[in-house]
Amino acid sequence: MNRETVAIFGSTGQLGTDLVEVLRESKNFEIIPLTHEDADCADSNAVRKILLSSRPQIVINSAAYVRVDDCEDHPEDAFRVNAIGAFNIARVCAEIDAQCVYVSTDYVFDGTKETPYVESDPTCPINVYGASKLAGEHLTRQATPRWLIVRVASLFGKTGARGKGGNFIETIIGKAKQDQALKVVDDIRISPTYTRDGAKVVRQLLEQKASGIVHAANAGSCTWYEFAKTALDLCAVNASIEPVESTAFPSRARRPANSALESERSPDKLRPWQAGLTAYLIEQGHLGASVLSSAMDVRIDS
Repeated sequence: MNRETVAIFGSTGQLGTDLVEVLRESKNFEIIPLTHEDADCADSNAVRKILLSSRPQIVINSAAYVRVDDCEDHPEDAFRVNAIGAFNIARVCAEIDAQCVYVSTDYVFDGTKETPYVESDPTCPINVYGASKLAGEHLTRQATPRWLIVRVASLFGKTGARGKGGNFIETIIGKAKQDQALKVVDDIRISPTYTRDGAKVVRQLLEQKASGIVHAANAGSCTWYEFAKTALDLCAVNASIEPVESTAFPSRARRPANSALESERSPDKLRPWQAGLTAYLIEQGHLGASVLSSAMDVRIDS
């Protein structure tokens, strides 16, 4: 069986790390992990040189400028990476006839919908980050005929978001163990997504030769407060945690009041976010493996 070569931009990021590991577990793929040092996606010459030299059959673009508030102050940096970088990669993919997979975000939506967003819902970002990622979607689709856009939401994984200095769960657990009183937003709904589960969706999509736009998020939704409270309860950490409105934490970027995602394209959903969170806590050593029941397994091929 011929193995397809997959180049992954952003291979050391929060999702990129799990993409490398999960795809390496498959006999179908040979992986080329690419970091910013290997090739800055915003440098068209660097992108072209590295992809022409390796000529992968698939290119995954999980590189991103992810600091949402900083995007408001530095929109040129956000668009340089999230939009121009996406265009550079997609254009070379067209040249070498490789499939281009662009990892996008729940923030392409405005948050006014009361139920989770599906692939056919109209986009309308309300912050620079979301606008830059939507521009990346458009430029990817424009630059190459072979594209797949995978939107993910509220990621948490072992690597943490390098650009953000960690992830939400570790911050909450760390502060709780230091007996710090916690105030967490309870009026913004999200779909917390375990990066390893998201990576498995991408692997399945590649194996199915999928194209178009696909949402990849753990099933269900919650507020940030509910997410934090569930993590602390699972870890049996006693903490003072108070639900507050988002106005208690003024930020430069507006956040969608609801950015939960679900997919209308696939009959098989990812396991619930609670199960993904439990698996993550086990992976990080916060819980024993015995607490994860077989009923909470991923419903896609793992």
